Amino acid sequence: MILSWLFKHKPALPSGRVELKFYIFLIPLFLFNTSLFSQSSVKQLEAGINKIIDDPFFESSVISIDIFNLTDNLPLYKKNNRLLLHPASNMKILTSLAGLLFLGSGYQFETKMLHTGIISGDTLYGDIYVVGGFDPDFTTDDLEKFVNELENSGIKYIAGNLYTDLSAKDSLYWGKGWMWDDEPDPNAPYLSALNINDNSIEVFISGTEIDSLPSVKLIPETEYVQVENLAVTVAASNKNNFNITRSWVERENKIIIDGEVRSGKVIDKDRNTEKLSLPEPGKYFLTLLKEQLQRRGIIFKGLIDKKTLPENSTHLSSVYRSLDTVLVNMNKESDNLSAEMLLYALALNDSGAPASAENGIEAIRRMIELTGLDEENYSLADGSGVSRYNLISTELIINIFKYFYNSKPYIFKTFYNTLSTAGIDGTLEKRMRNTLGEGNLKAKTGTLNGVATLSGFVNAANGDLIAFSIFIQNYTTKNLTARKFIDRICELLAGFK
Repeated sequence: MILSWLFKHKPALPSGRVELKFYIFLIPLFLFNTSLFSQSSVKQLEAGINKIIDDPFFESSVISIDIFNLTDNLPLYKKNNRLLLHPASNMKILTSLAGLLFLGSGYQFETKMLHTGIISGDTLYGDIYVVGGFDPDFTTDDLEKFVNELENSGIKYIAGNLYTDLSAKDSLYWGKGWMWDDEPDPNAPYLSALNINDNSIEVFISGTEIDSLPSVKLIPETEYVQVENLAVTVAASNKNNFNITRSWVERENKIIIDGEVRSGKVIDKDRNTEKLSLPEPGKYFLTLLKEQLQRRGIIFKGLIDKKTLPENSTHLSSVYRSLDTVLVNMNKESDNLSAEMLLYALALNDSGAPASAENGIEAIRRMIELTGLDEENYSLADGSGVSRYNLISTELIINIFKYFYNSKPYIFKTFYNTLSTAGIDGTLEKRMRNTLGEGNLKAKTGTLNGVATLSGFVNAANGDLIAFSIFIQNYTTKNLTARKFIDRICELLAGFK
């Protein structure tokens, strides 16, 4: 208002020099006026956030918030931002950026197939080895490429054995601090240098005739698991009331199905499908390979086992997957296997084989030091955030964002594009719809029992890029309750001017 009044009542000026003095006189007034406006906006934001979190929910739970304007390089809001809390899958932010920093977006996860001996006519007189290279997204479709290569080589008979070489990784099959009773949840997958189909299997069940056993379909179809079907088909007027699990206490590959399954057409396939983790991913891989060979008419009667690749071997085929591709699945879908395999790839790059999670975490700690914070202040246990031993702060998340935004813009952009978009895709697909955050906010979610986190970026109404990190934990209600508080804060940020 001051500036508009001065321009309206600007006196007649006799010369350009005097007019220049007039505008120079206005500069500090303009800056002062802008500063007042900015301070007013920040005060409104603070008041809005404080009103949201002034709720009985936070009498027994904990919230930590750090919000920073990356465009103007100014802090906007802090509350408990140095508290050490469980990040849940926000741990993937650290793993992702360490991977991009030390490996590069073009880093290739390689799964190799080789053979020993010789190929004579249509017979391989030797063994086949598959060497794991931590690819988390290898599927049965990729396996077909290996079988195609064998066919193209004219091989119709394998007079030897199938081996996996898992020597790139240590022998630990879970992350430090992972919960034993997470079994057989595929979000706590068995870890291996060689992976296939998320080291999991899908079980689809549908009703048949009333009082008969329901139909069971495995995806993929394999003899690696046994199925104990104790369920029964009931009338279509009934509700589904069945359970699909694995004999996980004994760590067996036996799937147990019990309860009641409705007859008639399955309306929602997802409701009739259960995904279960499987132990010994290397053995699972070779079983699927053997079954593919049989379907293609390639004769194999040998053993399947694990063994280190001998030096006198011949390369047959490789499947490559780039880090930037892996990061999209890892961050948009919050894939835990991807995060753990990236952690082991960091370890392999730094310390060689056998890679360990501890060596991968050392790379993350080196990255933290670059932000100006002391890495010793934080407890880091895994790459995915499954472990409750992880303890970090929202201050750390924001400092990492600031470092890459200012010092490594190419890495920042690559990482930014791997995040879920509110109301559009990934783990944020159903959140913040019909708000200013929809299609605008990009972030990484995090969820454990009693823990909800969200960290990322939003374009404010004034065009500024705002970085935020919000952790809520120590509650016994559903995670949806905590998420609603987080989303309301994010909607305020999207409207910030």
